[in-house]
Amino acid sequence: MKNIIYLISVSLVCISCATVKTINPKDNQIDITHRGHKSYCESIPRVYSGASYSFCLMNSEPSETVNHGSTLNNVPFVAIDAVFSVAADTVVLPYTVVTQAQHGNIKVN
Repeated sequence: MKNIIYLISVSLVCISCATVKTINPKDNQIDITHRGHKSYCESIPRVYSGASYSFCLMNSEPSETVNHGSTLNNVPFVAIDAVFSVAADTVVLPYTVVTQAQHGNIKVN
């Protein structure tokens, strides 16, 4: 039973991982917003794009309200996702290096 819970947890984390969102963006563009607040980033590199996406989420317009529902033990989910994104970005590194050389950075809307 413990293995099933572990497998489901890992699957859910991988589905929501920023790497999945940035691996092949449509029209070489991606939106980075968090609760209606836009990021200050103008582009992100394809190499380690998931980690860059997470950091751009943290570097967004400040919010006047604090939502405590988006943390786990006072650690924001975006920071947790950044850790998993670094691992996933490392796995897809051969692909992203070639794609970076061919297409350049991903534009942020």
